[in-house]
Amino acid sequence: MTPEVLVRSGTSWEAVPFAGEIMLLTAAGQAELWELWDRTERDAPPFWAFPWAGGQALARHILDNPGVVAGRRVLDVASGSGLVAIAAAKAGAASVVAGDVDPNALTAIAVNAAANGTTVSARAFDLAEDGACGAQVVLAADVFYQRDLAAIALRFLRRAAGAGADVLVSDPGRAFLPAGALTPLASYEVPVLSVIEDTQVKTVTIYRPEPFRAVSASGPA
Repeated sequence: MTPEVLVRSGTSWEAVPFAGEIMLLTAAGQAELWELWDRTERDAPPFWAFPWAGGQALARHILDNPGVVAGRRVLDVASGSGLVAIAAAKAGAASVVAGDVDPNALTAIAVNAAANGTTVSARAFDLAEDGACGAQVVLAADVFYQRDLAAIALRFLRRAAGAGADVLVSDPGRAFLPAGALTPLASYEVPVLSVIEDTQVKTVTIYRPEPFRAVSASGPA
């Protein structure tokens, strides 16, 4: 089975509930989710098969505030379905890179971006190893759901901010949200699918991380 056949199996085109301008290949329910999970043969579920609350809010924020990305180089990390990256492209970004560690997500991003008439470059990306690649804007949605990942993601985002990138991250109140290192900017009440969340609506906050500054022998830069 080719990657594109896999991402199209068990999914159908659905408008994103909180960003109806965008269509995504979406798993319809629990049965489809488990079938996709089995087919990927990975430890993690197919995050690319759903419009998660964090991604919906960040996409909405970008679409409503296109000046955040217009004419700028954008990097969307842990991109999943590519929802946020597609929103950035629609909002007029000069270029958009969508990175994810899951090869199947990269295929889903490419298919979803093309279906929405946008140009997004999908690339393998590891938050623990890769840098911001000269991006002027770095976006991340819902990356604080697991302890180790939360620490890695925060370190990456703070370093990107310290290097001069405009960094925005969204979170629906996950367990490992590092609230003390984040400045809230806006919040949204986002409809979500009951198959992936424990409620029908999630409050999602858009944050800007505190920059990480390099430390020299004489002290902080």
